[in-house]
Amino acid sequence: MLWQRVVTAVVLLLVLLPAMFYPSAAPLTALAIVFIAAAAWEWARLVGYGRAASVGCAAACALVCALTWAGGMVDRPVVWLWSLMACIWVVGGAWLLHGGTALWSRIPRAVRLVMGFLILVAAWLALAQARHVGVNFVLSIMALVWAADISAYFAGRTWGGRVVAGKLAPSISPGKTWEGVAGAVVGVLLLALLWQWADGHFQSTAPSLYSRMLQSEHWFMLPALVGLVGMSVVGDLVESLLKRTAGVKDSSGLLPGHGGVLDRIDALLPAMPLAMLLVSL
Repeated sequence: MLWQRVVTAVVLLLVLLPAMFYPSAAPLTALAIVFIAAAAWEWARLVGYGRAASVGCAAACALVCALTWAGGMVDRPVVWLWSLMACIWVVGGAWLLHGGTALWSRIPRAVRLVMGFLILVAAWLALAQARHVGVNFVLSIMALVWAADISAYFAGRTWGGRVVAGKLAPSISPGKTWEGVAGAVVGVLLLALLWQWADGHFQSTAPSLYSRMLQSEHWFMLPALVGLVGMSVVGDLVESLLKRTAGVKDSSGLLPGHGGVLDRIDALLPAMPLAMLLVSL
């Protein structure tokens, strides 16, 4: 219901915004552990584990994140991890989406659980490191995913199926179209140009993702942004694959009117580590 969506969104903003803009990165880093633990609980349920095992998975995920934080990894360069996640999402994502629910069901349940565990912990670490870079930087990555999602929705509603015959992944998410993906790319490119201009105009002390990429190589920005948009779509589709295999509409009911935590962060799971890889090269 609409009122549920509005109330949940307001509550989330009241929690997230103070944590995001607090002078220290600690509140957002800690809050992110809570969300990632909830997502781990949802992932375990989606791959077929019961209540106790799912709660245990959430607790283990929170513990690993906390120990990683206490061990100082938030402040250390981990290009190897971002490279590993790029391989997992690019190669593994393409493999899973090609095989569909039949392939996902054949993978041993324990392997599927470990895959989710690694993906979620890496996404948390990427978010934590991005926040240490600066609020402007982490917001620019989040905004990329939001802009891609919104642009894809409106482009898909307006032109879906009229330019390119066939859906993007009909057996996994019938509503997604190639026109939607094209709209997402255009929307993100416009956002990048606007944000990069704003960084210069307002003399931001913490450059955004777009300014950092532009400072590197001008030619690199376009393919990198297109790649990030593509990976955000893959993250969305992989989560849809999990839900379709489990036979559910939402990952959970933790966020009334919005579904579950995974439903809200699915596109960020690949985008965060890959964005950190791009600015680490």
